[in-house]
Amino acid sequence: MAEAAKLTALVPVADGSEEIETVCIVDTFVRAGITVTLASVSGQTTVKCSRGVMLNADTLIADCEAKEYDCIAVPGGMPGAKTIGEHEAFIAMLKKHKEAGKVYGAICAAPAVVLMPHGLLGEGSATSHPAFADKMKETIAERYSEERVIVDGKVVTSRGPGTAIEFALTLITLLAGAEKAEAVKGPMLVK
Repeated sequence: MAEAAKLTALVPVADGSEEIETVCIVDTFVRAGITVTLASVSGQTTVKCSRGVMLNADTLIADCEAKEYDCIAVPGGMPGAKTIGEHEAFIAMLKKHKEAGKVYGAICAAPAVVLMPHGLLGEGSATSHPAFADKMKETIAERYSEERVIVDGKVVTSRGPGTAIEFALTLITLLAGAEKAEAVKGPMLVK
């Protein structure tokens, strides 16, 4: 495992992304010493999230295409996840990331509308927001789980805003180890 301070993560965001998930992922990663790039796929750095919260991305996804990251974490929210899942350059990045054997994850709608349509789920179990369970079951049937967070090799899936911190901590565990995740979890008062 790499030193946490040297780890990098990409979090794509779009108009309609889920704000709790987006901010929880970014904030929890930063607490772990991971350098996070919040990149908009919407064509402008300011995005309006699913509940109307405005977020300012660090950059546009086009500025990230030639870079490599240790982790890519995709928030849900609609129509944000759909926009991310339809962004060809981002999907190409994510496929290359998977082929390199790197850690990535998706939460809420994103497992169903970003990972699944592009063959980016693992061979084991996966989960999503309950609203996307039927869609997931059409493709992965008995592999669908209602667990809060699922780890399948290097891919992590999770359910929604209420599981966002667990999702981020799980990704940190895979990236930097359980000790680092515990060090972040304690001061946050996560059970």
